[in-house]
Formats: sequence, C-alpha cells, structure tokens
Amino acid sequence: MKSLDEYLRDAEQAHGHLCAGQVLGVRMAMLGLQKLGIDDPHGKDRKRLVTFVEIDRCATDAIGVVTGCRLGKRALKFRDWGKMAATFVDLNAKLGAETDHSYRAVRLAAKESSKELARKLHPEIEKKNHQQVLAYRELSDDDLFTTQWVEVELPPEEFPGYKGDRIVCAECGEGINFGREVRRDGKVLCRGCAGESYYGPVDRR
Repeated sequence: MKSLDEYLRDAEQAHGHLCAGQVLGVRMAMLGLQKLGIDDPHGKDRKRLVTFVEIDRCATDAIGVVTGCRLGKRALKFRDWGKMAATFVDLNAKLGAETDHSYRAVRLAAKESSKELARKLHPEIEKKNHQQVLAYRELSDDDLFTTQWVEVELPPEEFPGYKGDRIVCAECGEGINFGREVRRDGKVLCRGCAGESYYGPVDRR
C-alpha cells in the first residue's frame, strides 16, 4: 500500500480539493484494508474486496481512491444512511457452508468525539476544516474510528462481473439487470413502474 501522504495526494486530485472528510476517508480505507490483510488493492487483491459506504460525501471518494472499489465495477455499494462509515468485505473469507453467501467484514465508523479532539489538539487554528485536516492526520486510529467485525450477506448477483438475465419491464419496456425487477399481479415490473420511482413526469401545460 501507499503512504498516507501519497493517498492524500491521490484523493485530492480525484476529488478536486483536500478536506477533513477526505482525510477521514483515506484513513478509514487504509485501516479497513490493514484489518483484512489486503496490501495490494489495485493489484493482486483487486478482486478480493467489496466496500459498502454509508454516506455520499467527500470520504466516499477517498475510500474509492484507496480501495480501488468503484460503482461501475460493482465493487462499491452505497447505502444512504447518512453515516460517516464503511464496511470492507473480504471475498476470500466466506463464512459457513459453500452454498452460504455470508462473508467476514470489518465496519469502521468515524467517532463524533474526534471533532472535539481536533479542537483540543490544534486550538491555534481558527478554521474548523484546517484544524480537522491536520488533526485527522495525527490522531490514532482508536481516536478516529470504532471498529466492528461483522458478517455481510452478498449473493452472487451482487458480485463484480456477475452476468445475469436481462428482463424487460412489462410497463415501460426498459431492460432490468441484476434481479432488480418486481413481480406483481403476474407482471414483471421495474422499480419505477412498481411505484418506487425517484422521478416523475413533467406536467405539460
């Protein structure tokens, strides 16, 4: 793995600026990989990891830089929980029987107390972001994060590279991948036509 400074430079370039969230994301990802014993996430270990992120903020970009996990590769999974947290799943650590889809993982969450620690560590810095950027580089992993070993259910259709049937929605005619269809009243529907849409038609006046 690269050094903290190298990853921070990569994260700044990818994200457009360096902020406290970027530092937390880099530190979180480095610790997650360390806990799983993954030292080459962009090379020999690139197919060993799936990462779940729980917030769509700066830290998520940094986590992707360090782990190499991307949405487009289906190795980065987003759960909109609004938490500065991520779970790193080791695909080499299957639990239970061969037919089971559970994997060993480590979940890391940023501690709320780290903000106060940053204030105490660098009271001479007025701007909160500058204060936290510096402090989050210096504080220990235990000061920054809670660590929990967890089990994650990951069926085959959630894996990177999964090739499944493509199904056509009976209402809109659009294709649906990865088993995301809804079956209702004898029809196969996409989630939008099943009432889960995040968009609606523009009224024509």
